Amino acid sequence: MASESEDGMYGSTRFPTYRVEEKKCDPNYLLLYFRTPVGRDQLVRISPGSAGRNRVLSLKRIPEVTIPLPPLAEQQRIVARIDALAARIEEAKGLRAGALAEVEKLKDRALFETMNLAGKTIISDFATVQSGYAFKSQWYSEGGIRLVRNANIGHGNIDWTDVKYLPARQANEYERFSLRENDILVSLDRPIISTGVKVVQVQKRDLPSLLVQRVGRILLKGNEVLPEYLFRWFQSPHFTNAIDPGRSLGVPHISQKNIQQISFVPPNIDEQRRIVAYLDDLQAKVDAVKRLQADTQTELEALLPSLLDRAFRGEL
Repeated sequence: MASESEDGMYGSTRFPTYRVEEKKCDPNYLLLYFRTPVGRDQLVRISPGSAGRNRVLSLKRIPEVTIPLPPLAEQQRIVARIDALAARIEEAKGLRAGALAEVEKLKDRALFETMNLAGKTIISDFATVQSGYAFKSQWYSEGGIRLVRNANIGHGNIDWTDVKYLPARQANEYERFSLRENDILVSLDRPIISTGVKVVQVQKRDLPSLLVQRVGRILLKGNEVLPEYLFRWFQSPHFTNAIDPGRSLGVPHISQKNIQQISFVPPNIDEQRRIVAYLDDLQAKVDAVKRLQADTQTELEALLPSLLDRAFRGEL
């Protein structure tokens, strides 16, 4: 339905315009009706063609569409009732989003506080950063060894939605870029996005795979740092606050040298194990809250269609 902000604009031929007889029907009532399954199905029925964008509304068949039309005052009551309930639903969604944000803040605070140690050591005292190889796109094949590119680095896990392969016979030439279980990988291009830092720890299910350019692998030098502890440190504000992605051809990036110069002060091994166990337990609780919130979101999304259905059956 056009609003005051569209007043005076022109509509394309793809959008036939209808003016409601407002003495008989509240436009908002009509709009709500076509959001119900019954109303939508009537429009689908008079829209021949294949699924998706090829379905075209038949203007000649518009008279076949029927609506329940109670008195105008009752229509307005239904609209007001739906608007009030919709506002409550949106308020609940806002509270849910706020709760999720607070949970993430709690996790970040725990990551910061458990690793907030003073000292003069830096990452390069304990590890080096290896960049991947610039495999040529013309080498890609339909199968073989998976390539871990920047696009595959997620938040904690490798995302294999978009997979590129190198032929297995050719992969033997690049053994030094072969990944191992528990390797820590950091995205060097756009390392931080709106949903967090792009850092993952390689799992057995991700192997075999090869490291690609613009992804950094953290190689520990000795036994002073647990891979699990270092992985969580890279997820913490200590890392995100330390990097200042510059720009290379408009793309925010960090270098291997940038990472190696960051202050890093690990506690002793026993304390690292204790911190990892604590953070694992906290993460499990956070995941449980997220699952509960996801269930709540599903219920909230289903609530308005249910209310609309009841309203046009005269039950609201």
